[in-house]
Amino acid sequence: MSVSTAAADQSVCSPLPVLGRDVTVPLVTGGEVTYAALDYAASAPALQRVWDDVAAYAPYYGSVHRGAGYLSQLSTDLFENARRTVAEFLDCRSDDQVVFTRSTTDSLNLLAAALPADCQVFVFETEHHASLLPWRDAHVTYLNAPRTPQQAVRTLERALAEREPHGPALVCVTGASNVTGELWPVRELAAAAHTHGARIVLDAAQLAPHHPVSVRELDVDWVAFSGHKLYAPFGSGILAGRADWLREAEPYLAGGGASRKVARRADGGVDVEWHDSAARHEAGSPNVIGAYAIASACKALTEAGFDTLVAREQHLIEKVKDGLAEVPEVRILSLFGDDAPRVGVLSFVVDGWNSSHFAAALSAEYGIGVRDGLFCAHPLVRTLLGSDPQSQGECGAPEAAPGEKSLNAIRVSFGAGTPDEHVERFVGAVRELVRDGAKWNYRTVDGRCVPAV
Repeated sequence: MSVSTAAADQSVCSPLPVLGRDVTVPLVTGGEVTYAALDYAASAPALQRVWDDVAAYAPYYGSVHRGAGYLSQLSTDLFENARRTVAEFLDCRSDDQVVFTRSTTDSLNLLAAALPADCQVFVFETEHHASLLPWRDAHVTYLNAPRTPQQAVRTLERALAEREPHGPALVCVTGASNVTGELWPVRELAAAAHTHGARIVLDAAQLAPHHPVSVRELDVDWVAFSGHKLYAPFGSGILAGRADWLREAEPYLAGGGASRKVARRADGGVDVEWHDSAARHEAGSPNVIGAYAIASACKALTEAGFDTLVAREQHLIEKVKDGLAEVPEVRILSLFGDDAPRVGVLSFVVDGWNSSHFAAALSAEYGIGVRDGLFCAHPLVRTLLGSDPQSQGECGAPEAAPGEKSLNAIRVSFGAGTPDEHVERFVGAVRELVRDGAKWNYRTVDGRCVPAV
């Protein structure tokens, strides 16, 4: 099914069932309303299918890789089958490794610890902090924010061509921005990296829940993502890709499971033979439920069909963009332009409004959950806003007067479990707040804007 075909027949495309879809929350103005979860970019609700699969497995919970009993063998098979499911979901190469981690941040820190000596790292300042900060022990070149996908490729090519000496190098890039939702030219950046003898890791935290990710087609060396953004519960993540750097590095954690053989030496020391498989970086008892949950989410999204999911999400994106365009005080943030392809993530500012105040009013008066602030991507948001804030400022007071630079932004994000009513309520709430103002008084508590009781 093509995107255009699917978009033309929205009546047959319903949201995927997620936990919390019927949860009601109180409003400060009285009564209750079904909660509109529009903060998917932070953590998406778990799919009902994933939760049911985990619940069905829970009575059979057992140790992994360590027991002879039936439940231990069952859990071990389930854990390793989950690894194969993730490899299929990512279209990995036959010799790639899939390592289970705690999150995207954990995955990229693992890779950072596995870099060869004297490795140079190239990362755009537009990255999420999970991609921007792990490379503390490497020589890092931070690249300026590009204003077009083509400029991103040219900037990387120029930086790689000028590097000295020509030793190992790694490029780290997002697939979709957690601030603007814009899609990055991953395939072209990978080609540029490989042309100049560098490798590339893809931060797919915001891409994998919305679009298919093929390691082969994108020609990336590694990919990282988190379960809690892929409609699975918290506490699980993936690093998948080439085995050599991982196999040659010291284990990420030293302990049982990572070691193949341990023996005392005559001098009182210990000799250790480490695994060269993914187990090398999975010491300790693994999060088998987290691994199984990720695998279940991979299967659910694959079976639902990304063509259909992408088409429906584009339908929601257009609803939000069209609705916000009718409010002159609202400005949507973008690096690549208003028409750039994006996933269901949009950040914006409202003239004359404190972003924390606006987000608090959306929650307290309309039952809508969004995010405000700098979204763990401080350099990017400050570039987009043209500001360098030192503090948020007091709730209720204008963050910036009309026409002045804003200090923070508001982010709305959605995905496979979002019904039309949630985005329609959001657009209507933005319109009403800008036109009529908040109905309630708010105050600052511990840096957050909250309703005054």
